[in-house]
Amino acid sequence: MYLCAVPTAKPTKPSPKRSPRKPATRKKKAAPVSNKWWKVALAGLILILLSPFYYGYILNGFTGAWRWIKDIGEDEHYRTYKSFKIRIPSGYKIHGIDVSYAQGKIDWAKVRAMEEDSVRINFAFVKATEGLLIVDSYFKRNWREAPKVGIACGAYHFFRPRKNGLWQARFFLQNVKMEKGDLPPVVDIEVLDGTTPEKMRKELTTFVKHVENKTGVRPIIYANIQFYKDYLDGYFDDYPLWIAHYYQPKLKLSNNTKWRFWQHSDKGRVTGINHAVDFNVYKGDSVAFQNLLIH
Repeated sequence: MYLCAVPTAKPTKPSPKRSPRKPATRKKKAAPVSNKWWKVALAGLILILLSPFYYGYILNGFTGAWRWIKDIGEDEHYRTYKSFKIRIPSGYKIHGIDVSYAQGKIDWAKVRAMEEDSVRINFAFVKATEGLLIVDSYFKRNWREAPKVGIACGAYHFFRPRKNGLWQARFFLQNVKMEKGDLPPVVDIEVLDGTTPEKMRKELTTFVKHVENKTGVRPIIYANIQFYKDYLDGYFDDYPLWIAHYYQPKLKLSNNTKWRFWQHSDKGRVTGINHAVDFNVYKGDSVAFQNLLIH
């Protein structure tokens, strides 16, 4: 009998401990950049261009000046006159401006010659005096030169409610000599000057009555639409009115209101005047306008 050697297994080293594996995280892929942004921008630009409230301007070379290039949203009541650089309410035949020292030296011949689609300057209200001491520095020149080219003129006084109404009327008449063919005199009332509405109306009444008694002509009262509604409505109904109400197709006053002139813009441009100027229309035809003039 033979004895066989049985092979013994080699001892194995214990495997080192492994730290637990962290769960794998997936990186989020970046959202693809949309290539449609320009389409959205273009659509927005088109909507702006088609808006009835949009006015286009472009930069004029290197001068930095802005040029009016179009006016979208025209209607039958309110259209743009590119020569005058403003919109003018439709339905009026007689147009005019009002001026003071702020417009500087005016070439009235050029003013009269300017015309676009039958719109031209037919009349001008000229500032004469203010308060008790101020005479407009360009009054005499404007009062003399404008009628020479066929523009009907009216003189206005800027009223100061804190000052005596009778003295202001006398001061105004000392400086303004009205003649046949002139528009009625105007009193411009825009501020309370720290007085009460009652005090303002008392002095204003004294002013207009004295001017009417001395000239035989009923003065025109000028005011912006809000001042008129707040302080004058119902108190001076027998006097013709000149109302300021800007950038509107219609003057928003009752048909019973005796307004004759409407100052509809303060941004007009006229050849012969180097500054912006107020634009006005007269409510009525040429016959009514002629009848309004001093005879």
